Formats: sequence, structure tokens, C-alpha cells
Amino acid sequence: MALSLPTRQRRGVASDLPSPSSSRSEPDEKEDKRKRSEEGQEHKAIGWFLPLFALGMLRYMSATSNIIHDCDEVFNYWEPLHFLLYNTGFQTWEYSSQYALRSYLYINFHELVGLPASWLFPDDKVRVFYAVRFFLGLVSVIADATLVVALSRKYGKRLASYALAMLCLTSGCFFASTSFLPSSFAMYAMSLSSGLFLLGKPASAVAVAAVGVILGWPFSILAFLPITIYSLARRFKQTFLAGAVTSLVLLVLSVLVDYYYYKRWTSSVFNLLQYNVLGGGESHLYGIEGPIFYLRNGFNNFNFCFILGLLFPAFLPIARRKYAPDLLIVVSPLYIWLGFMSLQPHKEERFLYPIYPLVCVAASAVIESFPDLFRDKYNPRDNSWPVVIAKIVRPVVLGLILSASHARTFSLINGYGAPLEAYKILEHYDDVGTGSTLCVGSEWHRFPSSFFVPEYISEVRWIDDGFRGLLPLPFNSTLGGTAAAPPHFNNKNKASDEQFLKDIEACTFLVELQLNRPYPTRGSDLSTWEPIAALPYLDREFSPSMYRSFFIPYLWQEKNVFGMYKLLKRVSK
Repeated sequence: MALSLPTRQRRGVASDLPSPSSSRSEPDEKEDKRKRSEEGQEHKAIGWFLPLFALGMLRYMSATSNIIHDCDEVFNYWEPLHFLLYNTGFQTWEYSSQYALRSYLYINFHELVGLPASWLFPDDKVRVFYAVRFFLGLVSVIADATLVVALSRKYGKRLASYALAMLCLTSGCFFASTSFLPSSFAMYAMSLSSGLFLLGKPASAVAVAAVGVILGWPFSILAFLPITIYSLARRFKQTFLAGAVTSLVLLVLSVLVDYYYYKRWTSSVFNLLQYNVLGGGESHLYGIEGPIFYLRNGFNNFNFCFILGLLFPAFLPIARRKYAPDLLIVVSPLYIWLGFMSLQPHKEERFLYPIYPLVCVAASAVIESFPDLFRDKYNPRDNSWPVVIAKIVRPVVLGLILSASHARTFSLINGYGAPLEAYKILEHYDDVGTGSTLCVGSEWHRFPSSFFVPEYISEVRWIDDGFRGLLPLPFNSTLGGTAAAPPHFNNKNKASDEQFLKDIEACTFLVELQLNRPYPTRGSDLSTWEPIAALPYLDREFSPSMYRSFFIPYLWQEKNVFGMYKLLKRVSK
């Protein structure tokens, strides 16, 4: 016989009664918590004003003080733009209609600013040059500010503030932000796409990525793959349509623009990919570098920020809850792109531009996670002395990075800024009359563009100083201008007989760099040439690596060796 134990009935208490929350499903509760967390983060987030103001100030400084780091920027982008605006300028073999490797759609995008500026300043081409630079800086400000605001809303003010400081002041971002290069345009797209992705707008992120690849630099498609693939997995239909429509419109527009300028049906996007990928390419003709080139270059441009950025994957197990998967997706192109580009024999500093913002983001996440190395994972409010020290170290490391970055920026601007300043002097010597000829020898690769050549100078000519590669030659309107396929161009980097001026006596002005070498220069003949500008220029070969790379007060001037960058005028007889 079973024993029945008496039980007392009790009245239900509040805790026993069903509540609205207990009747809801667990996923709904998690979603509410996520939304409340995001709303809290957004409330505490950095607003738009601070990043727009800070980045605006620094990009203005970059636009006005940046040097030209790569002759490709001049001859493949500034010169075609100058030709579209003024009907004069240098053409490279890539712009020959026979090869058609460069997109005029990218040039037209900058002409939107250059053309009104040329109307506003009809007698001052230098101002037009800087107007385009200000435009580049503005695009960079919008893209980077979006990334900072997105980081702030998703991961808090501290990480976003660190990223903002590095985006403003690291040398790599400072210089790349106002460079007229497709790789810089891909960098803008990377910042904007990453920001939109973190803001929960995957379709917009993929559309921006398509713009960066097709309008900017086709090779950067590899860097945009992580965000694109993850966005498709997250919201396929909307994201696929946004990316496909944007790509199709831009590709059609690119073909139409190419037809307008090259006067034949072709696709510069496909031609470029075919030459470098499908056709094997011959970029090795323009120099090769070792496998650690980008590591060394990355440290020069980002110093300890670059090292910390590379360490992000090592910190991920500690901070996985905070940063996986979204931030990992955002910064993963840093490692994919760096690894892929390091395997290529031909390397150039500008090839890393697309991932520059990601270096700052990854390094910011690592610095922000310093206390997590010592914090008890079961006690998130652990304030033991190692955690407190780690918190103090964070601003110290950031300060070290920013100080070293300023030292690098200052060294480059003051050590290598002479060419831009020397050419500006030409506008004060128009008394020589029209029809003058400006001659440039071994300094052809530092020519700052025809925007710095006044109207009274009828032509710029190269003189033979031993260079045996193919040099740019003026666009020939008689042969068809942009539609021309000049016979002297080739894709083997072989010098043309037409590229050098044979009669040196025809030179009215001469530009050359005079270094302390045992051989005389043309300009050293003072009976023929009168110096009208002489500016110090850092002699890289004879200056110690550390002192030329970073400005160290007092020691920079004392330890480095300088030549003189000279603009000379022929003596009247």
C-alpha cells in the first residue's frame, strides 16, 4: 500500500505566475539583449563630428604637404588628367590604344573636380592640382569616418578612438590618403565597405567593394572577398543584387568610356587583368624585390602599429567573444593581401595601400585587448595589478606609435619635398618668353606633372643621362590624342629613339639633382647655367637608414647627407 504524504497547498506567488518574458522564446530574449546592447553601444559611441573634424584637418595637411611618392602617379594619372583639361601632357605605353590598359573612367571621376577648378583658376594650374588633392582628401575623410563610427557603435569608444588616431597620424595613411592612385581609391573603398559591413549594411558594403574594384583597382578584388562572401552568406538575395547591378553598370560604363577615348571597343579592366594574370605579365621588367620587402616597408610606414596589427590573430583566442566573427572578417584581408603580394616578384609600396586602414583597426583591437591578457576570464571586473598596468600601457603604446609616425612623416616631407617646390619657381621666370624648353635628365622620375609647368614653356623634354627604359612621350593630337597608338611605344620597357632631346642647346631651363659625387653634372658649368632655385634633398645612399627614415631632433640634420635639387636657367649670351 502506497503511503500518501500530506502536502500543503500554497497560494501562488508572483515568481510562480507566468510573466511576459517567460512566455517568450529563448531566441527572442537573446535578440532583445543584443538590440539593447547595440543601443547602449550606440548611445556611448563616438558621433560623426569628431572623426570628420580630426580626419578633415589631417587630410587637409596631407593634401597641402604630401610629396609624390611614385612616378606612376604622375605619368599614369596626373598627366592624362592634364591632357583632358589642357590638351597637353605625357602619355605612357599603357595608354596607347594598342594596349589600352588604363581606364579613362577613373580619370573622368577626378575630372569632375579638375574641370570646374580649371574654369575657376584659368591661369593657375597648380591650384587645380591641389583642388583635386583636396577632393581625394575629402573622399578619404568620408570613408574613414564611416569606419570609425562603425567601430565605435559596435566595439566602443576606446577601440574607435585608437583607430581614429592611427588613421589620422600614421605615415602610411597620411600619405596614401591624398595620392592620385587606383590603390588609394581601393583603400577608400576598403574603409567605407568595412564600415558599412560593421553597421549591418552588407548589400551597401558589397556595392562599395564593387566600385573599389572596377572603378579603382581590379586586383583589389582579393582583398574584398572576405566581406563579400560573408555578406552573401548573411543576406544573399539583397547583397547579390546590389553587387551584381553595381558591377554590371560600372563595367558597361567603363567599356563605353574606353570606346570614347580609345576609339575602339575594348575593356581596360579586362586588358589589365589579361596582361598581368592571364598573359603572365612582365612586371618584373620594372624591378623585383625580396620576400620581406613589404614587412620592412610596413614597419617604415606604421612602425609598431604594423607589428601589433600582425599580432591580431594571436590575440583572437583571448578576445574571441568581442571580435569574432565580424572584426575578424574585416581585418582578414590584411593577412590575405600581405601574403599574396609578398609572393609577387614585382613589389611597390603603393600595392599595400588597400589594406592600410585595416592595419590601424587590427592594431587598435590588440592595444584595446592588452588587459585581457591578464584578466580572470571568470571575473570581467578583475582589477588586479597586472590588469591595471596593462591599462596604463595602452596609451603609452599609442603615444609611441603616433610619435614615431610623426617622425617618419616629417622626415619624408622635409627630406624629399624639393621637387614640388623647385618647379613652383618656374612661374616667376616668364620673362624668357614663350616657346621655352624645360629639360630633365635623370630626374625624370621625380617630375611632379605638367600642372607645375607654366604656359610659357612650350615643351618638357628628357635628356639622355644613361636611362635605358621606355619613357613617357607627349600625347600626339595629330595621331589621334587618346586614340593614338604611337609606334615608339612597346610593352617590353625598351627605350625609344624619340624619347631624348638630341640638341641640349635647345634647353632654356634644366632640372637636376646635384649630389656629392666624383663626377660633374651639367649644371655645374656656371658659364652656361645660372641656378635660380637650390633646395636641400636627402641623399638616401649616404644617409644612415634609421636617421633618414625617422626624424630625430638635431640628429636628423647632423647624421644625414644632403644634395641640392636645382632649377637652372641658361645664361644669356
